[in-house]
Amino acid sequence: MKFGVSTFITDQGIAPAPLGRAVEQRGLDSLLIAEHTHIPVDRRSPYPGGGELPDIYYRTLDPFVALAAAASVTERILLGTGIALVAQRDPIITAKEVASLDLVSGGRAVFGIGVGWNREEMENHGTNPRTRGRLVDERLRAMRELWTKDKAEFHGEFVDFAPVHSWPKPVQRPHPPVYVGGGEAAFERVAALGDAWLANSLPPQELGPKIDRMRSIAGRDVPVTVYAVAKDPEIIEKYLQLDVERLLFYLPTMPEAETLACLDELADVAQRFR
Repeated sequence: MKFGVSTFITDQGIAPAPLGRAVEQRGLDSLLIAEHTHIPVDRRSPYPGGGELPDIYYRTLDPFVALAAAASVTERILLGTGIALVAQRDPIITAKEVASLDLVSGGRAVFGIGVGWNREEMENHGTNPRTRGRLVDERLRAMRELWTKDKAEFHGEFVDFAPVHSWPKPVQRPHPPVYVGGGEAAFERVAALGDAWLANSLPPQELGPKIDRMRSIAGRDVPVTVYAVAKDPEIIEKYLQLDVERLLFYLPTMPEAETLACLDELADVAQRFR
């Protein structure tokens, strides 16, 4: 079992460079960070976690800027989005950002993606919430063309461009792994476009049957990473009984001193299971 960290990097918490360095120094294998471009003040979409929406959702740093800062002071850990909101992102620009992160990190980028839940947020980007799933799938296909072709072109319902030159190409071939976030509605996306399933905080007793269904749909042994896991050894023990590649501990957004102390605790828990 591999252990990493999932968190929100904001202007009020630890900076990305010392965070990346601290994660690597403690023997954890990955750092995945969340993305929201903004949060509309007048919002009808309910917060999936229930209750009031934490302000970390509208204070997040740009993920690729933050991950590049972490890349500059690390050598080993995987650096990824968890998740990037592809429904709100231009595919040509995003393809360049992912490839650039992979280049400056020496091939350590992970592209965690999702469709998003905040309808008002995506509407501000010109995205129709009713078609966001099809939009995400098409943008992912277009990005794969940009990563893998010297003269890339794409013609679809939402994305349409004639042959273009786009560099850099990713270090990882054919491209950085795409970790598809979401529940059962995302299983077809995992099957068609994903290299792994990023399962969001599902308890072990629910996750096991869903892994079986997801792999049945995909027709292959898709790796699974579980996002935002608590540091409870009893729960982790149950995850060990499942075929899961990685657990991402949830790291609260805090100032540097508190963050380092929390990372010490997470590393101690991870060490018990190595």
